[in-house]
Amino acid sequence: MGVTWSQFFPPPPSLTETNLPSPAGKVFIVTGGYSGVGFELCIILYKAGGRVYIAGRSKEKALHAIERIKAISKSSSAGADIIFLFLSLDDLTTIKPAVQQFISAESRLDILFNNAGISNPPQGSVSPQGHDLQLATNCLGPHLLTQLLLPVLLHTAKSIPPAGVRVIWTGSLVVDISAPVGGLEISELLRKETDPARNYINTKVGNWFLAKALAGQVGASGILSVVQNPGNLRTDIARHFSVILRCLVAPLAYHAKFGAYTSLWAAFSHELKIADGGSYIIPWGRFHPCPRDDLLRAMETKQQGGTGSADTFVQYCGDQVADYLA
Repeated sequence: MGVTWSQFFPPPPSLTETNLPSPAGKVFIVTGGYSGVGFELCIILYKAGGRVYIAGRSKEKALHAIERIKAISKSSSAGADIIFLFLSLDDLTTIKPAVQQFISAESRLDILFNNAGISNPPQGSVSPQGHDLQLATNCLGPHLLTQLLLPVLLHTAKSIPPAGVRVIWTGSLVVDISAPVGGLEISELLRKETDPARNYINTKVGNWFLAKALAGQVGASGILSVVQNPGNLRTDIARHFSVILRCLVAPLAYHAKFGAYTSLWAAFSHELKIADGGSYIIPWGRFHPCPRDDLLRAMETKQQGGTGSADTFVQYCGDQVADYLA
C-alpha cells in the first residue's frame, strides 16, 4: 500500500530540464508527442538541443504542436530540430513506411519513447486489422515499431557506452493495483465484449512484458529497455472516462510535465545500467522498490520457476505483427 500511495504522492523529481544531461547531437522518437506527456517531453528535449521526431497520425496536430514548441522554446543547439513522422500505431500497415522514412533521414536513434496510448475507448473498438483497439495501439503497434527500429538502435549502441541507447515503454499505476493475478488474460483481449477498462489494464501489463522481453533480446548489445508509470496526470488519456470518474481523479492529478520527468529519468539517469533491463520505473523517476511477486514470476519461464505467461503474450504479439516485419 505504501508504494501505491507514493505513486499518488511522489517525492520531488530528481531529474528535470534544469539538470538534464545534454541531448545535443542525439536523436529521439516520441510517439504521441503532440499532446500530454509527449508534448512536454518534446519541449524539454528540443529546448536542450535534441533532434526530436514527433510520431503520430495527425499531421495537423503535430505541426501545430511543433509551431507551439518552437514559439515557446528557443533551442540551445544549432543541431536541434523537431520533425513530424506519420504513423498510426493502431494500423500496422503505417509503421514500416514510417520507419523507412526515418532511416532515410537519420543514421542514429538514441532513445525511443513508446509514449502514445489509448485508454477506455467505446466497447468493441477495433483496429484496421481487427484487433482490440487498446491492444493494437498500446502493444502491437509499439512492438512492431520497436522491432523495425532495432537495426538503427543497434547501430547507435555500437558507438556509445552501454545503456546509452534506450527504449522506454509506458505502463500505469493500474499494473500495481488492478492487474489480474499472474499478469494478464490474452483471452480477454480477444473478446469484443470485454470491459475496456479491463483491457486497458491488460495492455499496460503487456507493456511491461514487452519491455522485459526486449531487454533480454538486446541487452547484451548495449540497449536498455525499461517500463515506466508516468504518474497520475491531467492528460487526454482520460478523455474516454466518465465525467464522474474524471471528477474523482482530478484532485489527485498532476500537470503532464511531471510525467515527462518520469520519462526523462528513465531515458537519461546514470543510475540505470544494462542489468536493470526490464525494470519498472515509478514517478517521478525511481526504481519500483517492490514489484508484485506474481508479475515477476510471470516474466520467468517455467524452467526458472515462473509461469511463462509473459513469454506467451510476447509470442502472441510477435505472431500478430510478423507479416508487417518483412
